[in-house]
Amino acid sequence: MTRVRLIGSDEYDLKAELRSSETSRKALSTYEFKYTPLNNVVEVETSTIGASLALLNDLNWYVRRYCRAAELLDPEVSEDEWLSRELARKLYETDLQPEDTREYLKVRGVSEGELLEPLYAREEPPEYDLAESEFTVVTRIDESEFRTD
Repeated sequence: MTRVRLIGSDEYDLKAELRSSETSRKALSTYEFKYTPLNNVVEVETSTIGASLALLNDLNWYVRRYCRAAELLDPEVSEDEWLSRELARKLYETDLQPEDTREYLKVRGVSEGELLEPLYAREEPPEYDLAESEFTVVTRIDESEFRTD
């Protein structure tokens, strides 16, 4: 099963926004929100990366308006490293192989359910040291999403 994670923008209650619209309710009607220790985050399980990308396309207006990011976790790629939507799309639509998705990483600490400022790294996730955190979340990202500033 592939998991989709929508990370809400700070100024919106993501679950409330998704539940308030008939269009988003319909798109999510066959999915059950999964538990996540993160605040203002919605996670659902789909069958494949393709199904996850289709769901994100159905929700694109909401993702663009109410979310900071949309990510996927696919066990055929990694058990614990997420994929950015852009990298997942490239994996699905091109000949990119799962083992070739680990070059660019975004590492975020989590404190009291909040995702902290990201660290960007190449190939190996560094120890998160920007703030005290309870645990870290690693997301594999596309080169176009990699920031070195």
